[in-house]
Amino acid sequence: MSTTVPRHPSPDPSPPERPAPDHAAPDPSPPDHAAPVDAAPGHSAPPTDTARSTASRSGTARPTASRSDTAVPSAPAGRAPRGLRKDAAVAAPARTGAAAPAGAPGGGGRDASEPGPPRPRYPRGTRALLLLAVFVCAACGLVYELALTALGSYLIGNSVMQTSVVISVMVFAMGIGSLAAKPLQRRAVGAFALVELVLGLVGGLSVLLLYVAFSWLRVYMPAMVVACFVVGLLIGAEIPLLMTLLQRIRRQEAGSAVADMFAADYVGALIGGLCFPLLLLPAFGQLRGALVVGAVNAVAGGGVALWIFRRETRRIVRAGLLGGVAAVLAVLGTVYALADDIEVTARQKLYRDPIVHAETTPYQDIVVTRATAFTGTPDTRLFLDGDLQFSSVDEYRYHESLVHPALAGKRSSVLILGGGDALALREVLRYEDVEEVTLVDLDPAMTRLARTFRPLVDLNEHALADPRVTAVNADAFSWLRDAGDRYDAVVIDFPDPDTAALAKLYSVEFYHLLGQVLKPDSRVVVQAGSPFFAPKSYWSIAGTVREAGYATTAYQVDVPSFGNWGFVLASPGRDGGAPALRLAPGAPRLRFLDDAVLRAAAVFPVDRRPQDVRASTLMDPVILEYARHEWRDY
Repeated sequence: MSTTVPRHPSPDPSPPERPAPDHAAPDPSPPDHAAPVDAAPGHSAPPTDTARSTASRSGTARPTASRSDTAVPSAPAGRAPRGLRKDAAVAAPARTGAAAPAGAPGGGGRDASEPGPPRPRYPRGTRALLLLAVFVCAACGLVYELALTALGSYLIGNSVMQTSVVISVMVFAMGIGSLAAKPLQRRAVGAFALVELVLGLVGGLSVLLLYVAFSWLRVYMPAMVVACFVVGLLIGAEIPLLMTLLQRIRRQEAGSAVADMFAADYVGALIGGLCFPLLLLPAFGQLRGALVVGAVNAVAGGGVALWIFRRETRRIVRAGLLGGVAAVLAVLGTVYALADDIEVTARQKLYRDPIVHAETTPYQDIVVTRATAFTGTPDTRLFLDGDLQFSSVDEYRYHESLVHPALAGKRSSVLILGGGDALALREVLRYEDVEEVTLVDLDPAMTRLARTFRPLVDLNEHALADPRVTAVNADAFSWLRDAGDRYDAVVIDFPDPDTAALAKLYSVEFYHLLGQVLKPDSRVVVQAGSPFFAPKSYWSIAGTVREAGYATTAYQVDVPSFGNWGFVLASPGRDGGAPALRLAPGAPRLRFLDDAVLRAAAVFPVDRRPQDVRASTLMDPVILEYARHEWRDY
C-alpha cells in the first residue's frame, strides 16, 4: 500500500536542538523540526501557544516566540534557513519514502554543485588504439581516392580532369557526410562501425564496378561521380563520430582533440598515399588492391566497437556488428578470388581480338591481343592505356620510317627514348657499324615483356639481348638532366601526348635538355602523331622542336593500322638548314621505305599543310589540349 507524496515537500524551517550541558535538565518537549506523526507528509507541525524554552549555552532556559510572536520564517523547498548549518537540512521525505524535488539533495535531479555519474574507466592505451584506427581509416580513404583517379587516367586519359573531378566531388561529399553524421553522435560507437563496414564494402568494390561500367555499360563518368560521392560521404561521416569517441575516452579542449585526431589522420593519409604505388599496385594490382584495402577498412571499423568500446556495446549489437564484418569480408574475399576472371571478361569487351597478355603497372595498362587471319598470318597488337602502339601486320612501315632517316648520318652511338617494345631497336641494330645503343623506357614491365614474351620477342628479333644494347628504366626527362654521354643519332618514340606526364616530353624544355646529349652533326627524329587526324597536334610538335633551336623537316607515311602518320626529322642549330630526308648509303634492304617514298613523304596535301599553332611548354602544354580536342571524335 503506497502513500501519495507531494512533489515538493518542504523541509522543516526550525533550527536543530542544541545539546544542553550536563548540569541542565533536558527539555522534554520535542524539537521544532520533528513533525507530529499524524502530520501530513512534507508539512511542518504548527507551533503551539505554549511557550517553549530552549537551553542556552550557559544552561539558562530562554523562552522562544509563541504563535503571537515573530516566528522563524519557513525556508523555500530544498534550502535551509539562514543561519543554519548545511548539514542540518531535514530529510523527512527520505524517512517517509517521499521523493525529493529535482535539484534537491536526495532528489531525482542533480544539483549543479554535485559531481555527475562516474565516467567509464578505460584501460591504459585505449586512446592510442582509437588513434591507430583513425590512422588506418585515413590511409584506406586516400587509397580509394588514388585508385579512382588512376583508373580514370587509364581508361579515359586526361589525368588532370580525372584528378580534379575525383578530388572535388569527394571533398564536397565529405562535407555533406560530416553534417549527416551529427544525429548519429548519440550512438557513435555503432554508427562508426556501420559507416566503416559500408565504406569498406563500397570502396573495395568501387574499382571493379567502375571497370565493369566502362566495359559493358559505357557510362564511366556518371558512375565515377556517383562512386566518388558515396565514398566521400562515408569518409566525411567518420570525423564527427571519431571526435565524439575520442572525447568519450578522455575529455579535452576542442583544439587539442582536433590536433590529435588530424595528426593521426594526416599521417595515415601519407602512408596510404605511399603504399598505393609502391606496395598495392605491384603486389595486388588495381582491382585486388582496392579489395584488400576494403577488407582492412572493415576490420579497423569493426574493431573499434568490438574491442575498444566492447564494454559499452550491448551483446546483440556486438553480435550484429560481428556478423556484418564477416559478411563484408566474405563478399570481398569472394570477389578477390574471382577478380581475374571478372577482369579478363570485362577487358575483353574493349578489344576486338583475343587478349593474350594484360597487366597494369604503376605507369600504364599493357594489353597484347593476337588474332589469326584466314591467310594464317597472326596479327599481334600492343595497346598502352587503350591506345594502339603497333600491329604486327604493318608495324615495319612505321618503324622503318621512324628510324632509317635518322641514321642516314653518323650512327656509331644511338639513343632511343621510349620504344620499350624494342621494335625501333631492331631497326637500329640492322646497321653493323652501330657500336652502342642506349634505350631509355619508363616502364620495366614493358622492357621485360619485350625480352620474355614470345610473340614480341619474335617481332623484335631478340633485340634486347644484343650486347651492344644498354636498357635503362627511367623517366626520359629526368634521365636527360643527368646524362653525360653524347650521341650521333636520337630516336624518340613516345606515345601520343594525351596526358600531362607525356605532354612534358613534347615541350620546348625537353628538347632543350636533349641538346645537351647531341653532337654538333647529330640527327634526331620524333614520332609526332597523325597530320590527318590531328593536324594541330602534329604541327605544334614540329613548331616546338623549331622553338627549341633545331632545323626541322616534316614527313608523313601511310600505316594501314594507324592511318596517315607523321614524323619530324631535326638537327641541332638552324644555320645548317633543314636536314635532308634520305637513306644512308649502304642501308639495309627495307620492306617499305626507299628514297622515292621519302621524297613523296615530304609533300603534304593542301588541307594538311603547316598551321598557325603554338609551341608547347611545361607551363603552357598546348599540345595536350590540341591532342584531346582532335582525337575526341576518333
